[in-house]
Amino acid sequence: SNFSSLQTSFASKGLDLKDLVLLSGAHTIGVSHCPSFSSRLYNFTGVWGKKDPSLDSEYAANLKMKKCKSINDNTTIVEMDPESSSKFDLSYFQLVLRRKGLFQSDAALTTSATTKSFINQLVQGSVKQFYAEFGLAMEKMGKIEVKTGSAGEIRKHCAAVNS
Repeated sequence: SNFSSLQTSFASKGLDLKDLVLLSGAHTIGVSHCPSFSSRLYNFTGVWGKKDPSLDSEYAANLKMKKCKSINDNTTIVEMDPESSSKFDLSYFQLVLRRKGLFQSDAALTTSATTKSFINQLVQGSVKQFYAEFGLAMEKMGKIEVKTGSAGEIRKHCAAVNS
């Protein structure tokens, strides 16, 4: 996603640019499959063999050599934050500033002076402050289009609809 589409999408749900940056911070944990980003390595903008110029060249080469060895790889998983993929921390934002965000949406965050400034503030701040601000953004997101009354359901078991 480019910055404009991210901004529009978040704004349509009542979220601002700071929310966009903070919620993107969830990419500090977890994994993705190659098809979610392999076009950045092999077929950027539909041109075969062209990589996304916003992606660090060394990182892209490493992903191609060690992880997603083919654009057809549908099974390999890749850490979204290879420096600390199981730790909720500020590492993701440091990677984004070094052009090592896995997704195009990660790279898009640095194309706006406003969002890049938010990222720099987070990196220079404390992880405790990030936790607090992330929590507020999650709370704000959790209030989007909440279904109530007969339109909604509080599940007894989160993985299954109540019977």
